Amino acid sequence: MLPVIALKVDVDTYMGTRDGVPALLRTFDRFGIRATFYFSLGPDNSGKAIRRIFTKKGFLAKMIRTRAPSVYGLRTLLYGTLLPPPLIGARCAQVIRSTEEAGHEVGIHCWDHVKWHDYLPRMSKPTVTTELEQASAVYREILGHGTKTVAAPGWTVSAASLEEQDALKLDYCSDSRGSAPFYPVWEGRRFRTLQLPTTLPTTDELLGEQGITLETLNDHYLSLIKPGLNVLTIHAELEGKATAATFLDLLERLKGRGCRFVTLAQAVEEFGKNAPDSPMHMGEIQGRAGYVALQES
Repeated sequence: MLPVIALKVDVDTYMGTRDGVPALLRTFDRFGIRATFYFSLGPDNSGKAIRRIFTKKGFLAKMIRTRAPSVYGLRTLLYGTLLPPPLIGARCAQVIRSTEEAGHEVGIHCWDHVKWHDYLPRMSKPTVTTELEQASAVYREILGHGTKTVAAPGWTVSAASLEEQDALKLDYCSDSRGSAPFYPVWEGRRFRTLQLPTTLPTTDELLGEQGITLETLNDHYLSLIKPGLNVLTIHAELEGKATAATFLDLLERLKGRGCRFVTLAQAVEEFGKNAPDSPMHMGEIQGRAGYVALQES
């Protein structure tokens, strides 16, 4: 079986939506690729993420290792602190519409990326509901229909978020890291919404780790690709801007190997039938500060 690459695009910021997404749309059109985009739809409070220096082990080292200030730019790093946060959905509605019009799948990432990522474990169920309802309302206003999929910021989940996703009757979610589609069992409780986990590390997790550079990144990725399903999460702010040339080279090399590209919905259709139940918990992975939802093997 040849490798199948399901491309998941997380769009975290106003800058990534405005600039990175159109660049990715042009790249994907060039290769005839369709991907799944997850949009943040509320305020870009990226500047508030600076608090993670004090709360998440390894965050400062990661910022330095990945050269975050040059990737995101000064304005983005000040949004929500010294600069007012732009409302991404309101400011970039046409970009979101054009993504779906180009044939890509579009889902919800979140309302407020930093708030979800940093505070979800302490959020009450009504607060979680409000966050997703706000995002869902803007999504429907922009696209004229509801979403069928959600992907949590930073792969951060809780019992309350899984409950709310079940209530939304989604086709599937992509909140986790793992090896294959599964139905999540969280603290002994089974949830009904299928999880399609990211199976490969992300660019920001790899750069600067074990001597990996932009020049050797794609060699490393090619060594990780396996027959069957591979789910790769990219970021509009990186692969759509800062590391665009490297990502272009990766696509060319994957195409040259005969890899087939699909959306996450297509991956669910092809690989999600008879998916097993699997425990899921928050744990650490190499290259990422803080905790992510992990499928247990």
